[in-house]
Amino acid sequence: MRKILALIVVLGLDVDPTMAAALFDERAKKFTAGYEYLKQQKYQEARTAFEAGLQQYPANALAHFYLGQACQGLKAWACAEEHYETSLELDVKSSVAALAKSRVRNAKAWRLLEEGKQAITEPTASPQQVAQAEDTLDIANKLGLDDEQRAVYQQLHEKIQQRHNVNYKTPSLPQHLERSMALVPAGEFIMGSWTGDADERPVRRVYLDAYFFDKDQLTVGEYAKFLDATSHEAPPEWNIMSRTMHRNRPVVNVDWADAAAYCTWAGKRQPTEAEWEKAARGTDGRTYPWGDEPPTKFHGNMNKELWNNHMGLTPVGMFEGGKSPYGVNDMAGNVWEWVSDWYDDDYYSTAPLRNPTGPATGLSKVVRGGSWGSGPEGLRSAERETHMPSFQGYGTGFRCAKTP
Repeated sequence: MRKILALIVVLGLDVDPTMAAALFDERAKKFTAGYEYLKQQKYQEARTAFEAGLQQYPANALAHFYLGQACQGLKAWACAEEHYETSLELDVKSSVAALAKSRVRNAKAWRLLEEGKQAITEPTASPQQVAQAEDTLDIANKLGLDDEQRAVYQQLHEKIQQRHNVNYKTPSLPQHLERSMALVPAGEFIMGSWTGDADERPVRRVYLDAYFFDKDQLTVGEYAKFLDATSHEAPPEWNIMSRTMHRNRPVVNVDWADAAAYCTWAGKRQPTEAEWEKAARGTDGRTYPWGDEPPTKFHGNMNKELWNNHMGLTPVGMFEGGKSPYGVNDMAGNVWEWVSDWYDDDYYSTAPLRNPTGPATGLSKVVRGGSWGSGPEGLRSAERETHMPSFQGYGTGFRCAKTP
């Protein structure tokens, strides 16, 4: 009788103890066998017994928990995850609820690690499949890994790096572009800032494929070639801007569509917001292109109060101390730069962690980098500002990027 009572407690049967013997019926028998197998670590037999019992009595939270244990013993992680979750759904206040919560997370992490492993170790896996596997591993990592899982995670990341080393070839540019563009290698960087405005949060590690990025802001002289070769309309005050003394200063008064048209004509494209930020600050999360030191007159063209007919700008590439980690000039000051993305102040909370391209639609476009009139806050690499796409102003220009 004591054994019967103990079994009833284990199985979570809500009965009067005085009726225990009478209620040791077919339901108890169904789960007793599974429990005995589980104690003997006969996981397949336990799984079969619990599954048979749950076909007739599917609402027993404790039986689902023990079935999860049997599946865990078999390393059938999807099964374990499913039944731990079902146990919680049926009775969130059960005696095993806290244990079920931790085990469902553990089983999910194992499932994701196994899914990632299958793609990574498959000899014929495509680069896209490997990239998806890397995303899967990152999701598992965010769940929190125990020591054994952490070791597996690190081993799989090493295999990914080995595949990158075998398959990755350094992109090359046509010879006439080698001097004007910098290579930004594939990999992660820290995007956003906890000290800036709310639209710069959360801070994330974002992975970008390799790309080329203009070393300099687009100059008046380069834009003049575009206008001469096309029927594109010149920007306002072009008669002042296009004077010889200004040919090596950034072009301004161009709207977003003007920037996009030039980049397409040049065989390039507009950079994404993420590409712009990585090219500006590198991978270590620095505040400015040169580091965390506040800006000075040696870092960029800033803190001016008057426009003065294009003389407010400096020729591109004048500030050696302001170069980014990739040798890119004027990423802080001179002119704000259009990027391809629409603006959403909450985008960082939902954006993908691989090659984000911005929201699908919006009312305004993002500009980056500060201008001749900006102070230290506006020159931060994580600073986000916006303009309507049709905006044309003395402090806004652009540069281009190129996919290898």
